[in-house]
Amino acid sequence: MSTYNHWFIRARLKTRQLLLLVALAEEGNIHRAAQVLSMTQPAASKLLKDLEDVLEVPLFERLPRGMRPTWYGETMIRHARMALASLNQAHDELTALKTGHFGQVGIGAITSPGLALLPPAVALVKQEHPSLRISLDIETSPVLLERLEQGKLDILVARLFAEHDKTNLRYEPLTEEPVCAVARPGHPLLGMTGLTLRDVVAAGWIVPPAGSVLRHRFELMFQEDGLAPPINVIESSALLFITRMLQQSDMVAVLAADVARYYAAHGIVSVLPLAMPCHMDAFGIITRTDRLPSPAAKVMMKALKTASLTLYGRRLEVD
Repeated sequence: MSTYNHWFIRARLKTRQLLLLVALAEEGNIHRAAQVLSMTQPAASKLLKDLEDVLEVPLFERLPRGMRPTWYGETMIRHARMALASLNQAHDELTALKTGHFGQVGIGAITSPGLALLPPAVALVKQEHPSLRISLDIETSPVLLERLEQGKLDILVARLFAEHDKTNLRYEPLTEEPVCAVARPGHPLLGMTGLTLRDVVAAGWIVPPAGSVLRHRFELMFQEDGLAPPINVIESSALLFITRMLQQSDMVAVLAADVARYYAAHGIVSVLPLAMPCHMDAFGIITRTDRLPSPAAKVMMKALKTASLTLYGRRLEVD
């Protein structure tokens, strides 16, 4: 197909139609959507009808008290969000270049690589490109994947699970994530030799939330050793709470090894000499295959891969 023969060119697709789709999805009402876009309701209705006529499908159900996207509408809304996010990014990059900056990149990571991989990678980028703007999100994999799909992030260091839609995603594995048990410095269990799960089953534990992969494997670890899982538990993944709670009590927590080592190095916790076979699944670098990376994203990707070689001993292909 010729570069100039796309359907949206033949349909004379307007940016305002994309804006209208998103506004309708958010407002659920064409009158309010028109107000948000500073246009009249008849003008908004005509924009929508023109688009539906071109696509030959209904994009919204007309309800007595508003509008609801059809499956066709959901698809167009998702792509409209991505297109508008890309246009915003283009404007931001142009503005940055005009003011002498190199551009910007958004990167998201789960906690462990957020502590271990991102700092050296970001330091590498800042050495070569001090004016490059970097925004960082530390979140769970599902939240990060949603932001990647929405165009709010360019690169993730996270996990992909079976339930995630892998269409248009590129995944490059980095390493598995071992876990360990931690407690406050001076905890009575630290003085024990040959520590086993039987010694800690009655302890108070701070554990990941129910339903999480690590929580399931944590409980399975005890069951496979012929023990009932601990019942004196607090469910939390908030590191500030976990570390503070450990300092003020004799509770024990399960943390990713990189996170545990970070806090242990600062004297906040101590790692218990206890084998913990309930490791997490591997994480890796995730990007979109249906979007061209910006110059800033390419620089960040190169730095991530350089830092990962030092940290995890894994050589990744550098584009």
